[in-house]
Amino acid sequence: MTRNARISGTGSYAPENIYKNAYFDDLLQQDVSEWLEQNVQIFERRWCDPDQSTADLCMQAAHKALESAQLSAEQLDLIIIATDTPEYISPSTASKVQYQLGAVNAGTFDMNTACAGFVTALDTATKYIKSDDQYSHILVIGAYTMSKLLNMQDKKTVTLFADGAGAVILSATDDLKDGFQASELRTQGQYCDWMGIYGGASHKPISDEVLEHKDHLLKFVKKFPPELNPTTWSDMALKLASRLNVDIASVDQFLITQININSIFETMDILEVPRERAHTIMHNFGYTGSACIPMALDDAVSKGKIKRGDLLFFIGSGGGLAFASAAFKF
Repeated sequence: MTRNARISGTGSYAPENIYKNAYFDDLLQQDVSEWLEQNVQIFERRWCDPDQSTADLCMQAAHKALESAQLSAEQLDLIIIATDTPEYISPSTASKVQYQLGAVNAGTFDMNTACAGFVTALDTATKYIKSDDQYSHILVIGAYTMSKLLNMQDKKTVTLFADGAGAVILSATDDLKDGFQASELRTQGQYCDWMGIYGGASHKPISDEVLEHKDHLLKFVKKFPPELNPTTWSDMALKLASRLNVDIASVDQFLITQININSIFETMDILEVPRERAHTIMHNFGYTGSACIPMALDDAVSKGKIKRGDLLFFIGSGGGLAFASAAFKF
């Protein structure tokens, strides 16, 4: 079967509520603004309303992606939502979005590889299109509502994490030179208990003890080696370039997990590629986990920084630790 998957549409959404760094100076009764601005270049972020949830953000991003691809919801064959802040523990967020969207012909499932989720889902959706002609249009969404799961007194998390959703439509094409080019998944499971939400599921069901120790909220348990992301991201990028037999300098844009600007800069420096080829959005949106890469993609497309024919490298990482990379001709 000679089919490939191409990105036919993009969309994104962030809640309306803007929280600037000064809010956290007051909340925590200490100056955190300077550190945030100098070390991660986050100046503000968006958080949901109390009555907003993950599915609401997904819906907004999905409508924009469908409009961009000039498709109706009825034309979708599959919906995959990558999130570790789901609507419910069960059933899937994707099933609710399918119903609300009116995507009556689409199958659904969620994926959780934490903040590597969107790139993992992008890779998975590609495999469906390449291997099975039942699938011609797949909606892939990365979504994050971590504000719902933050300890408001923990400065290591409350200042960084934010909410948003980004979506793409993958569509079948007969042009193997267009769209998907290569991908890779990696995991370093020895870090599985270093950062996460450890209460509320089967390992630690909700109890008074879980609530007392705030194990149902996001925690950094141990500090990750600072070189871990830049070393892994750059290695994955070089491996993609090698598999494609292209010079790393020919990559037009790198869409990388947006948790730390310095890690992104270090990665680009290792690759000896200009830093401006890694489009960033954390400055105004904070860290939006599995949503940050598709949100950055949509932002770059809307600003004309990405055009048709560009070679894009997507590189994501998240708790687990999970890593995912994919190369696409846009």
